[in-house]
Order: sequence, then structure tokens, then C-alpha cells
Amino acid sequence: MTTTDGVGTNAGAMTQRKGILSRRRVGIVLGPVLFAAVLIAPLPALSSEAHRLAAILALVIVFWVTEVIPLPVTALLGPVLAVLLGVAPVETALAPMANPLIFLFLGSFMLSQALFVHRVNERIAYTLLSSSFVGARPRRVLLTYGLVAAFLSAWMSNTATAAMLVPIALSLLAFMETEGKTPPSYGTALMLMTSYGTSRGGMATPVGTPPNLIAVGMLAALAGVQISFLEWMMVAVPLSLALLAIVTSFLIYVGGVGPGEIPGVDRVIAERARELGPMRRGERNALIAFGVTVFLWVGPGLLPLVLGADNDFARQVARMLPESVAALIGAVLLFFLPVSDTQRSTLTWKEAVQIDWGTLLLFGGGLALGTLAGSTGLAEAIGRGVTNVFPADSTLGLSFAAAVFAVLLSETMSNTAAANIAVPVVISIALAAGIDPVAPALTAALAASVADALPVSTPPNAIVYATGKVPITLMVRYGVVLDGSATIVVPALVVLFSWLLL
Repeated sequence: MTTTDGVGTNAGAMTQRKGILSRRRVGIVLGPVLFAAVLIAPLPALSSEAHRLAAILALVIVFWVTEVIPLPVTALLGPVLAVLLGVAPVETALAPMANPLIFLFLGSFMLSQALFVHRVNERIAYTLLSSSFVGARPRRVLLTYGLVAAFLSAWMSNTATAAMLVPIALSLLAFMETEGKTPPSYGTALMLMTSYGTSRGGMATPVGTPPNLIAVGMLAALAGVQISFLEWMMVAVPLSLALLAIVTSFLIYVGGVGPGEIPGVDRVIAERARELGPMRRGERNALIAFGVTVFLWVGPGLLPLVLGADNDFARQVARMLPESVAALIGAVLLFFLPVSDTQRSTLTWKEAVQIDWGTLLLFGGGLALGTLAGSTGLAEAIGRGVTNVFPADSTLGLSFAAAVFAVLLSETMSNTAAANIAVPVVISIALAAGIDPVAPALTAALAASVADALPVSTPPNAIVYATGKVPITLMVRYGVVLDGSATIVVPALVVLFSWLLL
């Protein structure tokens, strides 16, 4: 990285820190003021419990947006205040923290940690990039790199995927730029493909990113609708591929990829792949545990398609193997499979505890607040109020509104926080208007993963911006274009696929 890039990166980081501090100063004042204002405001349409919960939600939303304290801590603050203010007893307020979806995340995080520890993700990336299809062609490098980012982020944390892929892209760019065959715009495109690819790939499975499971959990808690692992993928995988095709086409267009081939790029990739050496036992074990888990996630959903929806055996398997249990089976298997004669397990406990516990707490706290909003009648009241101001008389219309709402939120806060706010509101609006909530809720969750315009929108955005290869002006310009396209494509395809497949 050149000195100029380093100076630009440091200046950008300093500007970003100043912006965060300014937001925190606003939030530390605005949050309590808004809490008090809602608490003393006359709201006769609400029960006393719903009224107090509304004040708590106002505080939590402000703290989420301004990041006064870490997001997971804010998520815990909500249920704590609910107990202190008598909204619900502690058993009710904290029960969602033990929701089976929490354990689905826990198991999937441990599986992805094993893949990361044993560098399985790097092997997958270099294996695909070193294929004869890619060769020394920059356009195919960009396309394959995006596919790798999307595939890995469907099963792993978007942040971990981006952190692993960025050094690979930087090493390729260093060679290309030394050869003088690629313009700076190609480096920008390859970096942005990291963040855009991970965000689109994370949509594909329920465990790809927290907003997905937030939608699954909220639909079950507020609407009594169960979405299986396979049903989610039937809708989200084609949508993810469609959005990735749009991103790839756009980045190829703006990237100015230059010549058809750059001799030597394929040799650089092949050399990096050789450095990994032969596949080790730990890699094989991690893949075995991962494969078993995916089979248990998808298999029970396939049985009704093969044996019939009313088949007793298919129903029994579904009851015995919910997605959370499947994830825990895979996670436990990692501790049984040894990687050497010393009996070191594929994943040690020291490695396992390095998973993202904050996301688990953020998801659990958000689910707790959403459940309380439903049980106190606050969600229904919000839904009635919104539909009176902005009539929602169709699934498609509400889904488009949900997409715009979620994208705007996700540009100013974490995707998980955005989904925690948007999804229950959208479900409440749908129920109040007599609309099936599935498509609008899925749209809100999936659109919450589309946050392309700012470094602070998602950790992958921040990671690629920190390389100095992505000018802030281009990130904003390209991000606004892709955000706008997503607000059209996501609701349209979700409504279509939900109607055809669910």
C-alpha cells in the first residue's frame, strides 16, 4: 500500500471515529429524553405495560442508531428495563434468550470457527480461483471471487469471510498493479466485491447473517408462522444469485477491467494454493461436521417433498431434528473428531469460545423485545397506527415499503439492529392490515443486509474501506445505485418466490 493510501486511510479512519463520537454524544442525551417523553405522554390506546415498553423501545432504538454503548449491551438493556418497569416478569422477559434459534446460531458459529481455524475457507477460495475457467482473466477473477465470497458468507460470518478474502485480493492486486495492466478502478471493484458479495451471499441461508434468523424468529413469535431451513433457501438462494449477478455486472462495468488476460496471475494464485499443502485431517474433519449439519438442516425439509406432506415418518423426523438440534450435533461432533494421535479435537474449547457472542446477545435481546411487543399489544397498536397513516392494502406494496425502510435503517446502524427494528414493525403492519406477513417480513430481513453506501454500514464495508483502495466518494456513489436496485429487486422476487414456493 502506498504512503498516499495510508494517509488517506488514516484520515478516513479519523473522520469515521469523529462521526461515531458525535453520534454517541447525541444519543446519550436524546435516548433518555425520548424515553421520558414517551413515558409521560398520554397514550390511552395502549395498556400500561405497552406504554412503558414503548418508552423502552424508543430508548433502545436511539442507542442502537447512535451506538452509545455496544449494540449487544443495548439489546440486554431492553429486557432488563422491561423487568424493572413491570412490563413483564423476569421469566417472561428473558425467556427468548433461550429460544432454539439462539442455539442454531451457536452451533453454526462453532462450525464456521472450525472452518476458519483449519483454513478450509482459504482452500475453497484458492481452489476455485486456480481453476482453468479463471486463468489469468481479470473479469473471471472478479466473478469467481464474488462467488467465493457469496458461498462462504452463506455459512460463515460476513465479517470473517471479508477478513479472510481481503488479503487474498490485495496479493492479487499487488501483482496486477506491478505488471501495470489494471487501472485503479479494478482494485476498487475487487475490494467492493468482497463486501457486496458477502452481503448477498449471507442472504442465502437462515444462518448466513443474523437478520435472517430474526425474521424466522419474529414470524414464529408474532404471527405463528414457521419457516424451515429449506423453505428459506428456496426463496433466498435464487434471490441471492440474482442480486450477485447485478453486483457483478455493475462492478465489471465500473471496474474497467482492461485486457482480457494478465499473464502470470494464474501462476500467483496457483502458488498460493500450493502453499496450503495437502488437505490435513483437521480440514477433513471440519468438512465432515459441516456436511453432516447441512444434511440434517436440509434433509428433513426434503422428506415431505418425497414422501408427501402428511407422511408420519417425515413429520417425526422434523420433530426430532429441528435446525437448532442439527447445528448442535455438528458442533458437538467437532469435539469428538481428533486431528492427530495426541487426540486434539478438531475444535478446542479455547477456539470455540472465540465465536461472536455479541451477536447471540444482540439477537436474543431483540427477539425478547419483539416478543414483548406482541404479548403487550404494542406491536398491534403500531401496526394499526401505521396503516392508518400509510395504508398498506397489498403484499407487494407493503414489501416494497419494507425494503426501503430496512435499507435506510441498515445504512445508519448494524444490519442486526436494523432487522430487530424493521421486522416486527412490518409484521405488525401486515397483521393489522390483514396481509400475509411472510413476504413483507422476509423482504425486511433480506433488505437489511443491503447496506452498500457507507463504511460504517457493515463491518465488511469498513474492512474494504480501510485498505485505501476504495475512495469514499465511489463507495457512496456505487452503494446508492446498488441500494436503489435492491429496493426494487428484493421485494419483487421475494413476493414472486414466496407465492410460487411457500
